[in-house]
Amino acid sequence: MWRDHLTEIIIFTLLFLLVSVMGFVAARWRAPRDMAHLDEWGLGGRNFGGWITWFLVGGDLYTAYTFVAVPALVFGAGAMGFFAVPYTIVIYPLVFLVLCRLWSVSHRHGFVTPADFVRSRFDSPVLALLVAITGIVATMPYIALQLVGIEAVLKAMGVTGESTIARHLPIIIAFAILAAYTYQSGLRAPALIAFVKDTLIYIVILVAVLYLPYKLGGWGEIFDAADAKFDASPSPGDGVLLNANNQLQYVTLAFGSALALFLYPHSITGVLASRNRDVIKRNMSALPAYSLLLGLIALLGYMAIAAEVKPLPGASEGTVDNNTIVPLLFDQQFPSWFTGVAYAAIGIGALVPAAIMSIAAANLFTRNIYKEYLRRDATPAQEANVSKITSLVVKIGAVACIVFLDPQFSIDLQLIGGVIILQTLPAVALGLYTRWFHRGALIAGWVAGMGLGMWMLYQISSPTRKHFAGSAFPLEKFGFDTPKTIYVGIVAVLVNLLVAAILTLILRAVKVREGVDGTTSDDYFADEGDPRVMPGDRQDADAAPEPVA
Repeated sequence: MWRDHLTEIIIFTLLFLLVSVMGFVAARWRAPRDMAHLDEWGLGGRNFGGWITWFLVGGDLYTAYTFVAVPALVFGAGAMGFFAVPYTIVIYPLVFLVLCRLWSVSHRHGFVTPADFVRSRFDSPVLALLVAITGIVATMPYIALQLVGIEAVLKAMGVTGESTIARHLPIIIAFAILAAYTYQSGLRAPALIAFVKDTLIYIVILVAVLYLPYKLGGWGEIFDAADAKFDASPSPGDGVLLNANNQLQYVTLAFGSALALFLYPHSITGVLASRNRDVIKRNMSALPAYSLLLGLIALLGYMAIAAEVKPLPGASEGTVDNNTIVPLLFDQQFPSWFTGVAYAAIGIGALVPAAIMSIAAANLFTRNIYKEYLRRDATPAQEANVSKITSLVVKIGAVACIVFLDPQFSIDLQLIGGVIILQTLPAVALGLYTRWFHRGALIAGWVAGMGLGMWMLYQISSPTRKHFAGSAFPLEKFGFDTPKTIYVGIVAVLVNLLVAAILTLILRAVKVREGVDGTTSDDYFADEGDPRVMPGDRQDADAAPEPVA
């Protein structure tokens, strides 16, 4: 009953209201004279320094879903759940090479979205449209998943109802408040709130990893308890160590997730809001500190096993909701006031990424669908207004996903989202270094990769679902005599690249027109203080500029 958790509810509510007030105040924080421009509303004026960017990007990537789902996976499967730790380490050197170039060319040309860059680079509105739609589709379930974290906390506090509306009413109210201050303050709201969110999470996790092992008898007892549980598990892939059954899935999932992480539009939005290239370089060097935190968060799954935490019932009859194990662990092991702080950290941890994701999806719709196809003469003020309204629609869609779908299915949708966003890698990430691929070949590669990826995902089943039950594809379906699985995204993007490469050679051989590159080599090294060329201002757009290797 919720009355047994009154202290937690009060502290959770007060901290939630505090960040809500900060969200509305953010409209006046470093605000320009005119917020009616996507550069200001959607990118915070492109003027965030090192500390703000570090908290913003970190708050964007390490979400409430991470806080509850990573330890939940460790709790349920063991070592497989640690895939999130190496992929967040692998990604930063890779994106160090990519994001500085993306920031520079976006700064020079006023690009707001990755699809803006693709439109100019390959002179292809169709390819840009595919990149925009891909980004929006991949982001939507990611926003919905932030609600899974809040819902897990509400369940642990007993704030549930009998009817669907009563059960989800607190989430609906929370996202209504989020929608209001995001509409008013734009990217400045999550940037300001990120300071509070990350500070709370660091405090909660550091206290947990110091106090809980002491209370549970030490790390030896914790790992012994986990080992005993997985020894009794019927699944051959479960265990505190990887084995022959899950090593391939672990490696491909970690590497594929690393490639996908900074292709998500919300990740790029945080980077484009940076003041200059040096800010990005420093952040790519410092962000691995979050990976240390993530490793500590993952260990909460083993602590929950040692503490004999029993997950609450799931949405479907006969199932359990492993996402509740972290809230229940804190509820059982800590005093009420600290549990309330931990719950608030998870709840606020959902607001920051959800706000950034909705802004990023709205910017994609505004710049690459509305302006490109519906109203080419839209003014900056009209663009900003459409983006604000679209961000509201996106949040409503996310709430609808969590209200009307099984939350477990929403988690599977997020894994599917990673497969989807990976198909933009050839055009966006590789496009920053080379224009060798033909625009028609990139479109064909996207179709091939997306088609194969969807087919593979459709073939994946589980005891509770016949199709789309995750992203681990059994190799036996390809004719291999092995029980091993592989991450769908890796296979799909390799096919994407193969088709794009072969078709590029064919289209070049028959001399199909390639379009004009709207960028020059200097654009990829521009920095703060370099003159910017806004879309529509470029006088030589139809001329053949210097090609980029």
